[in-house]
Amino acid sequence: MQGKIVKLLYNAQDYISGQQMSESLGVSRQAVNKAVKSLKDKGFKIKSVTRKGYKLEKFPKYLCEEAIKCYLNTKLIGRNLKVLDTVDSTNDYLKKLADDGAEAGTVVLAREQSSGKGRLGREWISPKDNSIALSLLLRPELTPNEISSITPLSGLAMCRAINDFCMLDSRIKWPNDIIVGKKKLVGILTEMAAEFDMVDYTVTGIGINVGQTVFPEEISHKATSILLETGRHIDQNKFIATVLNYLEQELIINHYSLGGQAVADYQKLCATIGRQVTFTRGKRNISGMAVSVNNSGELDVMLSNGTISTVNSGEVTVQGIY
Repeated sequence: MQGKIVKLLYNAQDYISGQQMSESLGVSRQAVNKAVKSLKDKGFKIKSVTRKGYKLEKFPKYLCEEAIKCYLNTKLIGRNLKVLDTVDSTNDYLKKLADDGAEAGTVVLAREQSSGKGRLGREWISPKDNSIALSLLLRPELTPNEISSITPLSGLAMCRAINDFCMLDSRIKWPNDIIVGKKKLVGILTEMAAEFDMVDYTVTGIGINVGQTVFPEEISHKATSILLETGRHIDQNKFIATVLNYLEQELIINHYSLGGQAVADYQKLCATIGRQVTFTRGKRNISGMAVSVNNSGELDVMLSNGTISTVNSGEVTVQGIY
């Protein structure tokens, strides 16, 4: 009920009486008063005036389900939304929900993540309220070979959300990082569960550096945050709603396919294209010029002999970035 009360207060834009809310929700005035008190305890600033009612003045500064949903314009992604105070890994948490039958579009967010995972088994550090950990559950009717577009489409959505909301010039470092300049702002990791030749579900984890001003020494040369890049603290709830809106636009509307306009848009925002890259094949390090990203989300690299080598996974070093 708290979410419905927040929605009523948000849409009212001015005072709304307790009687109006109780009639609209079909509950008692006492239930409304109790819910408003709980919302205040969560950090909502709600003004109460006799004979006028209640007025929403400010959302909490930290991630909050009720606040995010006020800004959400999706039909699927984030409609089932859970915000955790702390968790070991949002991906692991959501995979357990998926195994228990959670619906497609379910999103788990955490204010703090103690054992987050990056690519190749790396740790993703998520200090409380300075970094956002987000995991998205999808149940696409695809084979395991057909889900390769989910990570690049998620990267395209993240890049657009950041550039739109934060007014930054973020770019995609293939395959799963969002950078500003030469530093990493966002990391993306997609995992899946499949039976035989069909995907049961995918879980895409997105880690966003929001308010950090200092990073561990080993990554300080290649990590940044929205605060460092913009010089201001953002409204995290409105920002995450923007992210979810763009994720739905890129993933659902494109039917999980990086084709046509989506691949063209991706390539425009991909900082890897046009740079020298080095990747590993077998036990050899191979270098060449990144020339394009194909419809499967793979990186096409032109070697010194003029042939094209396609890279679909693994570690890629990009000259001038990291």
